[in-house]
Amino acid sequence: MNRRELLQCAAILVSGTAVSKLGFALTDEQLTYLATAENYASNTVNYFTPAQRRIIAAMAEVIIPRTETPGAIDAGVPHFIELMAAHWLNEQERQLFGAGLTDMETRIPREFGKAFDHLDATQQLAILEAMESAAADSPWYARGNIRRAFISDAPFICMVKELTIWGFFTSEVGASQVLRTNMMPMRFDPNVPLGPDDNAWAPYMLAI
Repeated sequence: MNRRELLQCAAILVSGTAVSKLGFALTDEQLTYLATAENYASNTVNYFTPAQRRIIAAMAEVIIPRTETPGAIDAGVPHFIELMAAHWLNEQERQLFGAGLTDMETRIPREFGKAFDHLDATQQLAILEAMESAAADSPWYARGNIRRAFISDAPFICMVKELTIWGFFTSEVGASQVLRTNMMPMRFDPNVPLGPDDNAWAPYMLAI
């Protein structure tokens, strides 16, 4: 399996969400893997320190905040990210992720006088936007990278966004309360109108 397929499996194992709700088909290899893999959804994990856990939770909530629909914290995304950092990232990715998290722990209090999770939402968003701007040359942002292949040397902010989005939209909360899943079966319509307050169809969202 490639990394994307493994990430799909990991998300299913962590969330326990039925595949039928997620809008993607699994290969025979993935089905075999899921049938034999340990279900570690309820496993405790102590990969992050308490301070790091709070930072990750705050970052995830900035990326997908609670509005009239649930946010990243409601969907258990911080736990998903910690599990993925501990068990799914390869060594290169784990080092980059750890360095980025350490930077958030040390630089932000020095520059802003408070830990990231104690800053207001406007400040938190500005910090993440600045991190994105600094990472803009990464292949993660390359034109045509529609399926968002997981890039091992992607900057920390890209990893956090990648895992937040996967963790949220493959969770029971994200799949059932945020994405719509009532599309007509066996029918593809590329011109489905959406109103200003409409959300995306789940199969469309999870195909990209």
